[in-house]
Amino acid sequence: MRKINNPFREREGYNCFGCSPSHPSGLQLSFVEENDELIAEWEPKPQFEGYHGVLHGGIQATLLDEIASWVVYVKLKRAGVTSSMNVKYHKPVYLNGGPLILRSKVTGMRRNLADIHSGIYTASGELCSEATVTYYTFSEKVSKESFFYPGEEAFFNGA
Repeated sequence: MRKINNPFREREGYNCFGCSPSHPSGLQLSFVEENDELIAEWEPKPQFEGYHGVLHGGIQATLLDEIASWVVYVKLKRAGVTSSMNVKYHKPVYLNGGPLILRSKVTGMRRNLADIHSGIYTASGELCSEATVTYYTFSEKVSKESFFYPGEEAFFNGA
């Protein structure tokens, strides 16, 4: 398992709701790489409640999309944008159920379209929700010039 650095944290104006460690009301996700997957552990907080005691479905979708975007950065070594996302909610995610495990990996490539599977699991391994996310990916050149992609080495520097 390898820890993934967040190379964007030092960028002026960086305030991503999903992964900025300094966004006061954000998700503040961080990731590790294990074989072909990216993994994150995340503790639900009361401010993300939907139905009483349950994590809001929109927050679940955001978690699934955010980890998929990091799969594009780390595994595909480029930037991309969400083209489509199909979310399936299998069981409620309770706010008091302990930490959640997010897992995501590439399942296919079609030219510049990446198909990515992301899932949210309980700490005991039960699948709560999952998404098939399709990302439109940019070339490495466009990623660096237009989307601040820092290059593969920036995600593992010092890790």
